[in-house]
Amino acid sequence: MFKGSITALLTPMNKDGSLDLPSMGRFIDWQIQQGTAAVVPVGTTGESPTLTHDEHAKVVEFTIKSAAGRVPVIAGAGSNSTAEAVALAQQAERAGASAVLVVTPYYNKPTQEGVYRHFMAIADAISIPIILYNIPGRSIIDISVETMARLAQHPNIIGVKDSTTNLMRPLQVRRAVKKPFNQISGEDGTAVSFLAAGGDGCISVTANVAPALCAQVQQSWVDGNVMNAMELQDRLLPLHDALFCESNPVPVKFAASVLGLMGETCRLPLAPLSDAGRTQVKAALDAVGLLG
Repeated sequence: MFKGSITALLTPMNKDGSLDLPSMGRFIDWQIQQGTAAVVPVGTTGESPTLTHDEHAKVVEFTIKSAAGRVPVIAGAGSNSTAEAVALAQQAERAGASAVLVVTPYYNKPTQEGVYRHFMAIADAISIPIILYNIPGRSIIDISVETMARLAQHPNIIGVKDSTTNLMRPLQVRRAVKKPFNQISGEDGTAVSFLAAGGDGCISVTANVAPALCAQVQQSWVDGNVMNAMELQDRLLPLHDALFCESNPVPVKFAASVLGLMGETCRLPLAPLSDAGRTQVKAALDAVGLLG
């Protein structure tokens, strides 16, 4: 079971858009030092849609090497092509990933039966755990509770990253799935509420720039200090909001650049953050206490 604050890693890039692996190595070290429990390379926050297959593999391999067994590496391996998702998952397994995070097929709009067969094909092709990634706001398709219960019968399918923002969902999944099932929030703003609904942690965007505070939220809950977890969540709320003022990961990459962690470059079609967005992100970093 993966627990705690898990960072959906940014992919640092040079001004020309090429991969900046030296910055990524320093960034991964810093994340681990700050208390991050696991890392997720090449998800949406890592700009996987605009990475080539070779770059995707390189980032996964580099992350595993840099983490060096200190924390689990959950590699992004999603695609709206089942064959491509299988290939990405197999590559992650060969590289030594602890698990793979596989998003619901986007754009094709498969039926629930198609969703089921997609994930089952990937699960049958590898031996490491799969975490389903349910984010209907981006993929359009929602993995129904019934489909999730069917999928959970496969021994390799061990959990879900839930980005539905529906706090009934973890309760419904707990009731429907007949085995221990790893439920992880994919929404920073609902991290504490998700824990209260029986969740295990959060795969976080905000943890890219506030890893220690995000880790403290999770640890406070584990320690039974609910009030402290809520106070920390309230403190982080302006940052959670600001980091989604424009399309992720543009605001959080800008925030990382303000903190000197990496450059702000994102690949097209993601445009640079607007002036209004820059003002909002800087104000949020200051309000949370991350500047100076």
